[in-house]
Amino acid sequence: MRREVQEPSHIVEPATLSPAATAGKVAYEANCAGCHGQIGAGTDRGPPLVHVIYHPGHHANGAFYVAVKSGVRQHHWRFGNMPPQPQVSDPQLQTIIRYIREVQQANGITAERHGG
Repeated sequence: MRREVQEPSHIVEPATLSPAATAGKVAYEANCAGCHGQIGAGTDRGPPLVHVIYHPGHHANGAFYVAVKSGVRQHHWRFGNMPPQPQVSDPQLQTIIRYIREVQQANGITAERHGG
């Protein structure tokens, strides 16, 4: 049974980002925010990335890499398939993931054991 997930209503960005996450924020805003929203809050075009469903125990960093490089079929949300994003370089993607993870952590989203 598919679980319907609600968008977060309040997302906090860390007061201080690491240098890698600061670079990732710039790359995220240029490449991801149009669909996934400012600070990963989601939009009507794409799901929030700062959401418990994307905690590192359920979606490891490699899942973000595959999604950006190969695209991903719709599975948690009803936004349709995500197409590949070939304009995002591997170094940019590493910093984007770092940014997402730091914002997640600032919002209490940390690795949990994935139970199915």
